[in-house]
Amino acid sequence: MKREILDRLLAAKADAIPAALVTDLNSGLQTLVFEDTVHGGFGLEPDLLDEVRRRIRQDRSGMLVDPQDEDGFRLFVHVHNPAMRLLIVGAVHIAQALAPVAALTGYDVTVIDPRGAFATEARFPGVKLNHLWPDEALAALKPDVRTAVVTLTHDPKLDDPALIAALRSPAFYVGALGSKRTHALRLDRLRDEGLSEAEVKRIRGPVGLSIGAVTPAEIAIAIMGQITCVRRGENHPC
Repeated sequence: MKREILDRLLAAKADAIPAALVTDLNSGLQTLVFEDTVHGGFGLEPDLLDEVRRRIRQDRSGMLVDPQDEDGFRLFVHVHNPAMRLLIVGAVHIAQALAPVAALTGYDVTVIDPRGAFATEARFPGVKLNHLWPDEALAALKPDVRTAVVTLTHDPKLDDPALIAALRSPAFYVGALGSKRTHALRLDRLRDEGLSEAEVKRIRGPVGLSIGAVTPAEIAIAIMGQITCVRRGENHPC
């Protein structure tokens, strides 16, 4: 690997920027692909570039071959992605069910709640806990394109600042617990805070897939299903 490509790759990893190192196995040349730029020893046709970027979004390394290419065209795509993160605002019963489900699916989970009686190791064994106010916590945690944010407290003093911070970040998923009426009132408050219509429409609310979930565990499954759908199911309604 050339020093320039290595330095760019290491910088991307340090800054939690998704990338893929593409190696031409015939020539040994390498190219580093990001969502908006390409750096390296060879170019990629638009359809191949789209496929590499799709693999970045899907966390899928592997061979790219063209069976119609008589010269034995072979590329290896090595995806280098930061960890997926889930930031849960509200150390409530649903969060107790959601945190382990998210961890099982590969997410680095943080539960955010300034209320010390709720966010305890006893209630969330092995889960990262953050006791800052949600807007301060999100400012410190810096949600990126591989971060999902879910608010669960039902308390506008906690949920609204977190939603404002999340909607002004690149987070790929923002969800909020509450009924349709609660969500409509929430959107009005957020508009009053200066958020645009495009920003408030990013919120998945009421949060989760519509599967008739009632219990905390069922709601956790519905939420994780919707997060997975947004992340993976590019052609499915979520």
